[in-house]
Parts: sequence; C-alpha cells; structure tokens
Amino acid sequence: MAINAEQIKELREKCGAGVMECRNALVDANGNVEKAQEILREKGLVKAAKKAERETVQGIVESYIHTQGRIGALVELNCETDFVARTDAFKELAHNLAMQVAAMCPLYLSEEDRPADCEVEAANACLLLQPYIKDPSKTINGLIIETVAKVGENIRLKRFARFELGG
Repeated sequence: MAINAEQIKELREKCGAGVMECRNALVDANGNVEKAQEILREKGLVKAAKKAERETVQGIVESYIHTQGRIGALVELNCETDFVARTDAFKELAHNLAMQVAAMCPLYLSEEDRPADCEVEAANACLLLQPYIKDPSKTINGLIIETVAKVGENIRLKRFARFELGG
C-alpha cells in the first residue's frame, strides 16, 4: 500500500514519533492512522520498559502556582542526561505533572508508597495512578511512558510537594 506524506504528517502530529517510525507503522497498519498510532504506542511501551532500569541523575525541579497564588506545587523530575532535561517535551511533562499535583492533591507517589491501611482509593491517592487532568483516558504513569518513548531516555518522577494557603 502506498503511504503518502499527509498520512505520515498526521500521525507524527498525533504521537511525535519519527518520520520512518510513522511510515513503517502506517505500512504495518495498511494506512489506518488509528491502528498505526496503537502500533507506535505499543512499541513505545516496549522501549520504555527496556529503559526503566537506567539511572536517572539529571532533570529539573518544576513549580506551578495556581491563579491568585493560593495553591502551589513542586515536582522533581529526573532523566538520564541534561540534554533531555532541556528539551521542550521534558519541560512540558514536568509542568503538566506540577499542575496535576496542584489540581488533584495526591497523597503518595505510587502504590508502593501507600500504606495498607489507607482508606483513600489507590487511583486517587497515588499520583502515578491518577487519570491525567487534561486527558482522563491516560494515567500519569502512561503520560510519563509516552514521553520516555519520545525522548528516548528513562524518566522518573522522584518526588512532589503541594502547598495550599492555610492548609
């Protein structure tokens, strides 16, 4: 099947993968953009799993202060190199995570951090399990994995803090 540049462009805008990765996924999906996007997502998950054990010693601390300064959040997001820490995709992820913390008030980073006697449901209490506020079909962990696939390095959310005036 012939794949045209318009299809490749459309797929790249949706998922951020490289030109050849998009072309190959479209060939595998017989030109179906949605199917090709799913193929790329699965490949991204495999790539992310391979990178999960790599050490993350670089990164950034990102802040988000909500309107009128009543709520704020800080997140420490780590990656493997300072080169990736300076990319727009990484900075955008850090900002979105800080916004998530400010908006959803998670108690713990992951389910491993959540005490057994915690009465709050894991999907609400654990940041990595929460639905992403901008796209509830994704979890925060899924959002991080997507960015790992884009930038090609392991990314780890190390810690976060949320502050509320009078809280």
